[in-house]
Amino acid sequence: MEEAVLEVMTDDNVNNYKKKMKILCLHGFRTSGSFLKKQISKWDPGIFPNDQFELVFPDGIIPAGGKSEIEGVFPPPYFEWFQFNKDFTEYTNLDECISYLCDFITDNGPFDGLLGFSQGAALSGLLLGYQAQGKVLKDHPAIKLFVSVSGSKFRDPSIGEVAYKEPIKAKSVHFIGAKDWLQLPSEDLAAAFDKPLIIRHPQGHTVPRLDEVTTSQLRDWTMNIIQSDPDFAGNSSEPKNRDIPGDVMKPVEPKP
Repeated sequence: MEEAVLEVMTDDNVNNYKKKMKILCLHGFRTSGSFLKKQISKWDPGIFPNDQFELVFPDGIIPAGGKSEIEGVFPPPYFEWFQFNKDFTEYTNLDECISYLCDFITDNGPFDGLLGFSQGAALSGLLLGYQAQGKVLKDHPAIKLFVSVSGSKFRDPSIGEVAYKEPIKAKSVHFIGAKDWLQLPSEDLAAAFDKPLIIRHPQGHTVPRLDEVTTSQLRDWTMNIIQSDPDFAGNSSEPKNRDIPGDVMKPVEPKP
């Protein structure tokens, strides 16, 4: 019979314990959490090191109600978070989606950040705006960071007047593609945040591959967040408090 070993927490091993930042990652329309995980895996692992970040990739609450653009590229099942009209001004199942995500965050958190692509980025921005205005997640710690890829704002005025009433204080980075059909909506979402970091790339509606310059910018951004947070400041050996510009305008050329 094996003996149970009880580890006594001393000052030494308490100091060696590293708390991880937990990031909720929301996929795009009619894809899946597994697909977004594969997309993010194209990025350098130093951006979200495994010993400092835990990334969680849930599936949307509704099975895809039509053809997915990734059919033949990535296996099903596919999901969507909510439905919308062509002008993105009317939504179906949005309230149910928000309730589900708030319960998920409460039950599986606390979460320190959100990452989203397309529909997932729009949802993430909405949750951050709603939390800042006290509409949702009132008992959850303020979510500190946001990574938006091809995001957009909700266009229903009754939503926007609440969610985007004031600049959202969470630290945010916004990937905006020169050939993305959501380029202008992505600009609008970035403008809803206080001092956003904007990274422009020449690609379309996709999670872009990052070159060395952009990888360094994003890695410095995440490390600055780690170093500036007292709960996580001991986690990184990277240089502290590098200056990151608020808006990076130079286009990023992808690796082949």
